[in-house]
Order: sequence, then C-alpha cells, then structure tokens
Amino acid sequence: MPVEDPTPSGPRPLDGIRVLEMGQLVAGPFAGTLLGYFGAEVLKIEPPGTGDPIRTWRGLDDDGTSLWWRTLARNKKCLTVDLRQERGRDLVRRLAAQCDVVIENFRPGRMESWNLGPDDLKKDHPDLIYARVSGFGQTGPMSSRPGYAAVCEGFGGLRYLTGHPDEPPVRANLSLGDSLCGFHTAFGILLALLQRQKPGGRGQTLDVSIFESVFNMLEAVVPEYDRKGWVRQPSGTTITGVVPTNTYPCADGKPVIIGANGDSIFKRLMRTAGRHDLADDPRLATNDGRVTHQQEVDGAIAEWTSRLRLPQVLAALDDAKVPAGPIYNVEDMFNDPQYQARELFERVESNGRPLVVPAIVPKLSDTPGRTEWAGPELGAHTREVLAELLDLSEAELDELSDAGVT
Repeated sequence: MPVEDPTPSGPRPLDGIRVLEMGQLVAGPFAGTLLGYFGAEVLKIEPPGTGDPIRTWRGLDDDGTSLWWRTLARNKKCLTVDLRQERGRDLVRRLAAQCDVVIENFRPGRMESWNLGPDDLKKDHPDLIYARVSGFGQTGPMSSRPGYAAVCEGFGGLRYLTGHPDEPPVRANLSLGDSLCGFHTAFGILLALLQRQKPGGRGQTLDVSIFESVFNMLEAVVPEYDRKGWVRQPSGTTITGVVPTNTYPCADGKPVIIGANGDSIFKRLMRTAGRHDLADDPRLATNDGRVTHQQEVDGAIAEWTSRLRLPQVLAALDDAKVPAGPIYNVEDMFNDPQYQARELFERVESNGRPLVVPAIVPKLSDTPGRTEWAGPELGAHTREVLAELLDLSEAELDELSDAGVT
C-alpha cells in the first residue's frame, strides 16, 4: 500500500504562530492538533510523571504508549510543568507572553484559581488570543459541571437523533463531541487571528463548549420545532423527510448505501432496478410524494439489491449515475484507490518504526499541512523550549526540577 511520506519543508498557512496548549484528553488538544498540522508551533503543557491520560488509553504500542496519542499529539512540542506549584505557573505565564494563542480545557474557574485566566495573562499581553474549551461553557448554571463528550452529545441533542425509533439511543464508536468542539475551537482561533490583523485589532477570548458544538450541527431541528412544533425523532438508517436515502441489503450479505433523493436520480434508480412503473409514477415524482410512500419505495429498492452482490449493485448504479457506496471499515480504507489517490495516509516514525497516521483535511494547493513527527515522549521538549523562549541556562533548568521541569 503506497503511503505519503511527508516532506518537512515548504510554507504552511500558520507558520510563525505559536500556541500554548494546556489541558488534556481530546477537545482542546484536537484544536491544537489542527493548528499544528497547518504550521503553528504548539507547546503542550503536561503534568510531570503521568502526562496527558490519552498517552495510555486504548490500543498501546510496544512501549505502552497509546497509538491515539501518536496521532493526537503529532507536531507538538511536549513540556512537563507542574501547574499546582507557583514556580510552574510562573513559567507558564512567561511562556504565554511569547505566544499568540492559549488553548485551555480545564473546568471553568480552574485557570483563575491559578491566576492564569485570560484577564491575568492579557494584562501584559493584550494581543493574546485565549481559547477556553469546556463541556457546558464558561457561564450558565451548568458551567461548573464536568462535561465529557458522551454527556454533551446527549445534552446537545445529537444522541436523541441517533439510532432506531423506540430503541435506546446509540453512539458512534468515536468521540464526536470532542472532535466537533476541536474543529469549532480551531475555527474560532483563526477568526480571532484574522480580526487581530485588522487596524486596531487585538486579542480576544473564545468560549467554546462541547454541547454547543454538537448543537451547531442540528440543521433545521430548532426552526422546525418553533414553527411547526415538530420534535425530530431518530430514524435508523434513513434521514427524516428525504427519500430515498437508506441502507439496503445485498445478496452477499453486505449493505449498500443509496442516496437517490433527486427527482431525476430517483427515476434513473428505478429504471436500473427494473421498476419503470415507479420511475414514471406521478405519486413519486417529487420528494414529498416519496416521503409519503417511503415504505413502498424502500421496499422496491431492497427487493432489487437483495438479488445482487454488492459489486454488481455498485457497478449498475455507477453506470446510471446514481450515488451509492459501501460501508467501509479501516481495512477497506487502506485498500481503496480513492483513499490512496487523495493521499489520506502519512507515514512517520514512532518508537523506532514506521507508523501510518491519517492526514488532516482540507487540502491546500500551495500551503498544505503535514505531519512532521508523531506524538512525542513525555517532556521531550521541555528543556529545549524553556532554554530558547525563556533564555534559561542548563543550571537554571536543573534548579527547576521541583516545578515539574525534567
């Protein structure tokens, strides 16, 4: 399988931007990952001894380090500093003064208790962009509650819509709420950087929550309720109000996804399936009619697909220009030529061996992002960064061992 070997050269859009990342787990750190991929210098602060818990979560490499960590902490410079000690907090204040952006995802109020909140750091650095990531936001009656992705996906409305009617809601086997929050945080930081460049521009504080990042994805759920009183329900493998778009069985036991909700596309699908009667049925000429007769439409499609193997279905629909596709697992992705053509896999070195990590989109023609190194060891860059940015000598660094600097 060919894999893109990233070349550590060429400009990137965030070259020259320095980010101080404080916090752990997924939402805030994923924002740092996105920024670092596109050129920002990301300095990640971790507690001494243990580091970010993601280092030991899920599938572990031979050295006991999480493979998730190798992806999530790519391109970051990792420093160990004990924020529970004043000497450690003082180091962070001095580092923040050398940065464009701070990302923190501690529980609201924690940074203020350490005198590391936005008001503290921006006194001497008004151009600082301070991104705050939390479960429920910095204000409101729930602001102090811990908010992991699972809880916030439920509170934000996503879980209610996921699954089959009259069955318990299900979740994707991923931290979607965290990842959505990371994207929103990175987007907000880019907006703040653009605003800072304008005449009179300066830094500002971002308040990004996981539940609101999920809430942002709800499309027309809110106006439908306000105007019509509709409470959208889970719909299994379909989506409410759009027909046909569903998952259908094939003769080899593999499912196929077909999205033929355009009027002309629906006609082509029905003719391909040998159902000219339905292709020309005036009841089904528009989406509204197909929604009314969804059971009949889906039944006719399933009856056709169930007689053919998945490759046969896909070939027939490709010829008819009807959108359709398989449901892939990661092995399928590795073997698919489209993934290869899009250069969605990158090879880096980790633990002395090659490791494939996913590329990050979007793809930019002139200043693309890249993975330069996998998530590093705990404290790998502490002395280097402190010596460079704070002009500390080796003797001064040795004296800081009690502040969690190693």
